[in-house]
Amino acid sequence: MGITDLRSHIAIVPQDCVLFNDTVMYNIAYGAIREPDIQEIIDDKARGDQLIERIVPAAKRASIHKFIMEKNMGYWELVGERGLKLSGGEKQRVAIARALLKSTPIMCFDEATSALDTETEREVQKAINEVSQGSTTLIIAHRLSTVRECDKIIVMKLGEIVEQGSHDELLKMSDGYYKRLWEKQSEQQARMLAEAQEKEKAAKELEEALE
Repeated sequence: MGITDLRSHIAIVPQDCVLFNDTVMYNIAYGAIREPDIQEIIDDKARGDQLIERIVPAAKRASIHKFIMEKNMGYWELVGERGLKLSGGEKQRVAIARALLKSTPIMCFDEATSALDTETEREVQKAINEVSQGSTTLIIAHRLSTVRECDKIIVMKLGEIVEQGSHDELLKMSDGYYKRLWEKQSEQQARMLAEAQEKEKAAKELEEALE
């Protein structure tokens, strides 16, 4: 198998998804740009409805179809330069839909949720767990909540493998490296959540006082 054939069997969702200053429809369809049926219609605006029909299943699996349909232009909505009109979570879900459309047996998520807030991460993680069904999935992450559901977690430190196993197995290791990281990140996440709730409470009280 040549390198081109190998790459054609892998779909990647990077940390920073590159989006074109074009429609949501085009940005999702680009994931399967090498597919003959996509090549034939992706630049033909007169066949936009046909292209939308082709990409909707991938958008639904990536949990972004509902968001798209709430936009004024639907799948014809422009995303702006580098996707500036979309939030971080929305951009990632477009990237996931793009990868799904490629329909490969191997999927790779490279720090796909690292730049997201906790709530958005949870939503994107749900989409990742959904689309991982039926394919071999590699997830590269520093945020351990991203890999919690993986069948096997390989823990690396300074370029070397130090532990491996499932989430539950790794937590059972006394004074394990993964266990220490998990506890530290859990404490940090709980603190950030408490701070966010306090800010929300203060904002609500201020709003009520101004009424």
